[in-house]
Amino acid sequence: MFMGCLKGITITLITKTETGKDPFNNPIETETREEVENVLVAPVSQNGGEILNELSMNGKKARYQLGIPKGDAHNWEDCIVEFFGERWKSIGFSTIGIEDLIPLDWNRRVVVERYG
Repeated sequence: MFMGCLKGITITLITKTETGKDPFNNPIETETREEVENVLVAPVSQNGGEILNELSMNGKKARYQLGIPKGDAHNWEDCIVEFFGERWKSIGFSTIGIEDLIPLDWNRRVVVERYG
């Protein structure tokens, strides 16, 4: 059956936590890296309205959509992810569906842009 063949990749989720202040009262942040398994990665459609919607909403150009596995409790807003040997930053809000009404293993969508 087809549903058993679909599998995502392991990506690295990077979150920043404020751990103090420097002498100029700027925040000092520490990065925490965590692997998240079974994440779907798909390019954002060039022909559809997805890129146009992201550009008009926040001026950022979406490159990939991530399908996040059901039951994942990470905060995916304003975070950095690594996959395909590059760094990406989430943009906008994640879209979450009702787990019981979605037949496959993923119920959240996160859009990312290229991050320097």
